[in-house]
Amino acid sequence: MNPQEEINQLTDQLNELNYRYYITADSEVSDYEFDKLLEKLQQLEAQYPQFIRNDSPTHRVGGTISKEFEAVNHRFPMLSLGNTYNAGELADFDERVRKGLDGEPYEYICELKFDGVALSVWYENGVLVRGVTRGDGVRGDDITANVKTIRTLPLRINAENMPAVFEVRGEGFMPLSSFESLNKEREDIGEALLANPRNAASGTFKMQDSSVVAKRKMDCYLYQFLANEEVFESHEESLHWMKKAGFNVSPTWKKCKTLEEVLAFIDHWDIARYDLPLNTDGIVIKVNSIAQREILGYTAKSPRWAIAYKYKSESASTTLESVSYQLGRTGNVTPVANLKPVLLAGTVVKRASIHNANEIERLDLHLGDTVFVEKGGEIIPKITGVDTSKRSLAFEKVQFPTTCPECDTPLIRKEGEANHYCPNEKGCPPQIKGKIEHFIQRKALNIENLGTETIDLFYQKGIVKSPADLYELTKDKLANLEGFKEKSINNILSGVQKSKEIPFKQVLFGIGIRFVGATVAEKLASYFNNIDALAKATYEELLQVPEIGDRIAQSVVAYFQDEENQAYIEKLKAAGLQFIHESTEIVVEGNSLEGKTFVISGTFQNYGRDDLKVKIEANGGKVLSGVSGKLNFLIAGSDAGPSKLQKAEKLGVQVITEEEFEKML
Repeated sequence: MNPQEEINQLTDQLNELNYRYYITADSEVSDYEFDKLLEKLQQLEAQYPQFIRNDSPTHRVGGTISKEFEAVNHRFPMLSLGNTYNAGELADFDERVRKGLDGEPYEYICELKFDGVALSVWYENGVLVRGVTRGDGVRGDDITANVKTIRTLPLRINAENMPAVFEVRGEGFMPLSSFESLNKEREDIGEALLANPRNAASGTFKMQDSSVVAKRKMDCYLYQFLANEEVFESHEESLHWMKKAGFNVSPTWKKCKTLEEVLAFIDHWDIARYDLPLNTDGIVIKVNSIAQREILGYTAKSPRWAIAYKYKSESASTTLESVSYQLGRTGNVTPVANLKPVLLAGTVVKRASIHNANEIERLDLHLGDTVFVEKGGEIIPKITGVDTSKRSLAFEKVQFPTTCPECDTPLIRKEGEANHYCPNEKGCPPQIKGKIEHFIQRKALNIENLGTETIDLFYQKGIVKSPADLYELTKDKLANLEGFKEKSINNILSGVQKSKEIPFKQVLFGIGIRFVGATVAEKLASYFNNIDALAKATYEELLQVPEIGDRIAQSVVAYFQDEENQAYIEKLKAAGLQFIHESTEIVVEGNSLEGKTFVISGTFQNYGRDDLKVKIEANGGKVLSGVSGKLNFLIAGSDAGPSKLQKAEKLGVQVITEEEFEKML
């Protein structure tokens, strides 16, 4: 087979596997096998770039760097929709439609209004050629490289009744799970948390490095088809066609024949929307017939045949009782409002985010103020305003502290940054305890039987002042502590001992270098192979590592230049931790699992997830990424994903425990 044929074959195979995984939830191969095929294609494309296809799955992983985005004219203007907030205004819209159609029967399609970024995606001869932001509705930014990283968006389609040139429009969004993971990663590396998924999505799609966009697992729901010729008689037909062609169309839409049905749909989703994997802030109501749309026409800004019903943001008013200041592992100081408890969106809210000193000043907060609190699209409730008419002259203005609330060190705020931080990283108690808590977490050294309260006690008693001190714990040191029996002491010491087997990439993440999250730690570990080579690396050498930028490189160099950090690493080395990267080789143990497929979910007593995967493959089994009808077993540990368990039950997939799995070997 010549190189072009092999590239074509791999491209088609990987696109089909990608479609099955993301659209039909059917995994035919393990992640490992998929990655190996993709790696082979990348190598061939690097060798024969003239044969790279526009629909190559290698575009999914990104890598294109854009210094700036080209502005392009939309083929069809991306008009905005008129908004309505109550049933009366919706009835007025319905009456305008009835009059505009001169009493002719009509029906609506109701769709959820997803809270993300409007995208226009262009196809020519079935191949994705361009992805564009809404911009001002006439011109948008060409972000094709970023759009191609959306796994659910087909790079090539082959469908009936497909025009040579057409366009689909939809809402690009960051799933709540991705948003939470991103904020956890930012917390781990000492960056300010992102406010909400919509802003995170907007910022992500405008990033200049598409490989970073790919890692954020963006998604897109398509809701509109456009072409120069009329292909469908109704919007409903176009939705069915897009779904059949492989586009990710949300199944939440509904055809409604009366205004009463529309209002019932709105009422249903007012509550049900909180169970969705993304935020939504309303409903879009569209006339179904394309011919009737032409009759109704457009205003200068919006179509007369569609309107958006906006849900009111969940809001409540309550009293600001105090402001406390949380100190993170990296020294960031975050103000938190302590509120008189109030019911909001089904939960009792006692605290709300204020973000930073600028926000305190903008809101002009005073203790005792009556404040407005919203959830809306936010994950964490936030204060949106103050009822100054209820403010007393006796209310004290909230002043952001100038010194650390824990150690009294003067706070620092770097130019261009919104956050204040305490520079006393080696003497500030919350920072020290935060570093120990970071060190023992599952993604780092995974030391079980240690929690926040235990770490706090160890610190107060002077037993543990840094993570390295954990490896000097003995039965004698712990025996005199109140509440510590022989069993709990043995469990802690066993967990500490077990952590010496944790691979280098997790140790590197655990030591807590600023801006080095779990992903970056893995890149650095595999590139430099050991801690000594990393410690000697220059700024220029670090920049050669894929995805390592200026800020991370500076932080790593500064960390290893610090003599106290050098001594800390030496103590961890002496304790026996892993500081050399070892690539995992699968050693065949047997064939007891041959022909059987597995999905892993949750945490386990005797295995890490990677260890479990190796064990399965070493005994002839295959590990798949998602639950499908072809799956044989779902191995469920503690905290197994409820959606995976529900799907397994629905499809009749056998769910087994760790013990049951071991009996199969």
